[in-house]
Amino acid sequence: MASSAPANGLQGDPEIELFVKAGSDGESIGNCPFSQRLFMILWLKGVVFNVTTVDIKRKPPELQNLAPGTHPPFLTFNGEVKTDVNKIEEFLEEQLSPPNYVRLAARHRESNLAGNDVFAKFSAYIKNAKKEANDNLEKALLKAFKKLDDYLLSPLPEEIDDCSMGDDGISPRKFLDGDELTLADCNLLPKLHIVKIVAKKYRDFEIPAEMTGVWKYLRGAYARDEFTNTCPADREIELAYADVAKRMS
Repeated sequence: MASSAPANGLQGDPEIELFVKAGSDGESIGNCPFSQRLFMILWLKGVVFNVTTVDIKRKPPELQNLAPGTHPPFLTFNGEVKTDVNKIEEFLEEQLSPPNYVRLAARHRESNLAGNDVFAKFSAYIKNAKKEANDNLEKALLKAFKKLDDYLLSPLPEEIDDCSMGDDGISPRKFLDGDELTLADCNLLPKLHIVKIVAKKYRDFEIPAEMTGVWKYLRGAYARDEFTNTCPADREIELAYADVAKRMS
């Protein structure tokens, strides 16, 4: 499936086509946090681009020739194929730069690291099949969430300088690095969304309500088209983990 993403569209925009993983129907967006990460970046940049979903089981011959042996996501930029997600992110930040395009790099190094262990702890938790190990793995996941929650609630240096935090000393910002989405959010939010959906479905685990920073962060993300319109359907995420989430014995 190919579609154009909404954008500001400047004259002289480069020709960009993003190839993302297709869902179970071979056409809709599939479960892939890396695909969503690049989709969000391009949308936030305000550049015109096309999106093509790729059915990995039935990859069309023309795509095999375009990026042989490569699974999505990958993209073409003025006809040049780019396949490494981290390098694509760096390339887009460099090529699509101010004044024509918004800068998305986080200002604070810590914002890029916040929450970086949540997905790893979740993966260990969801793949575990031994009942006796469940409690410790769940505690490790909660600890990772608590660390992220603490970061989201703690004021950034400029918030302290501006005295913009509340009387309780809590940061009022919406996202990791401020009130705007950055590359750090494009990396973390797709993974957090997967954790939220899958842990509830297969372990009846929910992010604790007292983690107000994490919940405010997710609510802020769900209010943004750049995030919600690039998310796969919940069912696609659940399907992707149907064999991964081990039944406990």
